[in-house]
Amino acid sequence: MRHPALPTALFVLAVLYAPVALTDCHTPGHEGERETEAAPPPPVYLARGSCAGPAPGHSQLDCADPRAVARVLARYNGPRESGPRCPEDTDFVLRLAPVNAGSSEELSAPEGYACMRALHPPHPGDPGMGGGPLTVVGDCVYAERRGETQEEVKETACDGSQAHAPEYRIAAAARTRDSCPKDTDLYVQIGGGTPIGCARRLG
Repeated sequence: MRHPALPTALFVLAVLYAPVALTDCHTPGHEGERETEAAPPPPVYLARGSCAGPAPGHSQLDCADPRAVARVLARYNGPRESGPRCPEDTDFVLRLAPVNAGSSEELSAPEGYACMRALHPPHPGDPGMGGGPLTVVGDCVYAERRGETQEEVKETACDGSQAHAPEYRIAAAARTRDSCPKDTDLYVQIGGGTPIGCARRLG
């Protein structure tokens, strides 16, 4: 006796279960490709939070290593001139050449720069210390005269311990000169989101 309804029922079951079967299976011979896609990226040379040794090499070291002198506050790819600004407590900046990884277990990184903070004081990047790669609120500057009309403002220590005595202290930062306090005596280009330093004359 024939059962005309049986083929139809089997067909319906095949349609309903086909997605499950495709999800649970994979095409033979592609196991290696799936494993490659899931492999983690190689560790980055001088990534944020890592530490470096002394100059001139500043090679990467474990932060517990007694030879370590500074920690990476931030690391950016590309040239510093067109890249993000380092954190304000940066003591110095390292320019990093590209590192070509020979395998997935080796350190690699494109060209970029690392914003470094010394593990121990003194910290030249702190406000008023007269050093560091950035000029921030609390820093002091002096005007270096070049001819009768030109002058260039440079940073110096607020305590007078460096060769040039401080003449102005940056009291605030603003987006425009008009946003500075009314008692501002000097406007200093400091960069960042508030690029104008509002400085007051000392003494």
